[in-house]
Amino acid sequence: MKLTVSTLLGTAAVAIAMTGYAAADSWYPYQVESWNPPFNMESPRKSVDYTPLDKASKPWEICVSFPHMKDAYWLGVNYGVSEEAKRLGVKMQLVEAGGYTELNTQISQIEDCVAAGANAVVIGAISFDGLNNIVSEIRGKGIPVIDVINGMSSPELSAKSLVSFGEMGDKAGSFLAGLHPAGGTAAKAAWFPGPAGAGWVEAGNTGFSGAIKGSAIDLVETKYGDTGKEAQAKLVEDTLEAHPDLNYIVGTAVTAEAAIPILRARGLTDQVKVISYYFTPGVDRGISRGQILAAPTDSTVIQGRIAIDQAVRILEGKDHEKHVGPALFVVTQKNHGDFDASSTLAPDGFKPVFRVE
Repeated sequence: MKLTVSTLLGTAAVAIAMTGYAAADSWYPYQVESWNPPFNMESPRKSVDYTPLDKASKPWEICVSFPHMKDAYWLGVNYGVSEEAKRLGVKMQLVEAGGYTELNTQISQIEDCVAAGANAVVIGAISFDGLNNIVSEIRGKGIPVIDVINGMSSPELSAKSLVSFGEMGDKAGSFLAGLHPAGGTAAKAAWFPGPAGAGWVEAGNTGFSGAIKGSAIDLVETKYGDTGKEAQAKLVEDTLEAHPDLNYIVGTAVTAEAAIPILRARGLTDQVKVISYYFTPGVDRGISRGQILAAPTDSTVIQGRIAIDQAVRILEGKDHEKHVGPALFVVTQKNHGDFDASSTLAPDGFKPVFRVE
């Protein structure tokens, strides 16, 4: 890989996302951040131009495990892993557990994948700590394990392709705090970080809470829940009933998407504004239509692509980045027209791919 150090990480990331580097036929080199020592989000980081292998030396079998495929966020990751598997010439089997309450299902599916002959495993984890035993078992068999998107605490992981969801929450919170700084106009906000216990959710909550501290934002509710649309819609409805003077709904992409029709039906579109702390097609449309103020993007497609490349590099004994993730930036109504979504969203009409031969 070609390594370059940049002092303008955020600016560089925006430039890349807006110049189409993530196009399927030429997504690389893509500028990411590399943590060293790895597996610690507090470690120093540098900018890296990530260039994957041209092709794998053989059709390795890679197992990919997701928490669910309920929303378009994971569809973007699915697009990334499946397209990179095709480009590299490896096989891929994707399993999804059905939701963040299904930790045992995810563990069982991964065990089945390994038993069926997986050479490497890529995991989008349901739980930060709950998969550590299975990771240890897999690594004991000499099989690489890549941590993608959500984060796991196991020190035995082979590599990570992910960003700091603490920073994702911080980006959303900082955007909100910028609208209502200390001494400015007070406003009431409700925060919907996602399913309790998931590593990305706890990190996001810490980042968001820290970012609004000292601002004129009054955080009146924090409501955890599964990222199914029905679950989030119920949380939004309950919160609006309890706080008729609410000014902001901030939370998962599913929360933001669910809130739009609810606010419209209640005649609250002008009173209650919406911010997401990650990016999906629904959030993209919401920003373009003026229904959502902003959302940070973590270049989901790229994370999926890199995870597959990391797995192949490790299997082939080649140099690899142990801990990388795209630099974050916030897409707003002002800069949305310049944003190239190919780094983050699956193309229109893309259907889930569970098997690549």
